[in-house]
Amino acid sequence: MLMPDFDPLKPRDGARLIVYLDIKSPYAFIARDPTRALAQALAVSIDWRPLTLDIPSYLGSARLDKRGKVAESRRTAGQWSSVKYAYADARRYAALQGYMLRGTAKIWDTTLVHMGFLWARQQGATVLERYLDHVYPRFWRREFDAEDPDVVSQALRHADAELDGFADYAAGAGRVEHDRMQQSIFTAGIFGVPTYVVENEVFFGREHLPSVRWILQGRQGPRPDVSLARLEGC
Repeated sequence: MLMPDFDPLKPRDGARLIVYLDIKSPYAFIARDPTRALAQALAVSIDWRPLTLDIPSYLGSARLDKRGKVAESRRTAGQWSSVKYAYADARRYAALQGYMLRGTAKIWDTTLVHMGFLWARQQGATVLERYLDHVYPRFWRREFDAEDPDVVSQALRHADAELDGFADYAAGAGRVEHDRMQQSIFTAGIFGVPTYVVENEVFFGREHLPSVRWILQGRQGPRPDVSLARLEGC
């Protein structure tokens, strides 16, 4: 069950920074390494949390066939333009980090893989880091089925997570915990990824990493402009 002290805006376990991710977001994928590098440079820990986006509600949905051609689409021309730009932009920055980023063949339901996220998180930061390191690059190479219980269990096993009880958790209490957490996050006004929460300030988008750094370093000097994000390698 969702722990009674869960607060979407307050980090846990001594962390100073909350970061919300969705495995199916290309922008969250390319934000993770720069975010982790920032935290390591400042010797602060991160409270990573899953946020399961309902992408069809605002960008429509589509599915590709085995040849990579559109087999089904419920998107307007404007929605297609937004999606194509998002992938082109994310692909550029993924390449700079040495990652492959292929467009997904469908809109994935990441509820199950995020329940794995929560399960790994309960077993400590190291297990969660290994889980995300295993899942993320494979998902964006189209080598990870985020809706397959066996595949998610294998990812947990790879992360050295204790698997006993996970199947029951995913079938029952894990879904309840996930859904209640998502509702609480949405009610708090957090709607996209990556979202950063630091000292009660909420920032949506990797371009705000300079401001996150500025806050974590004690707000010395003027607040960075968002336009500086790219210049600082964020």
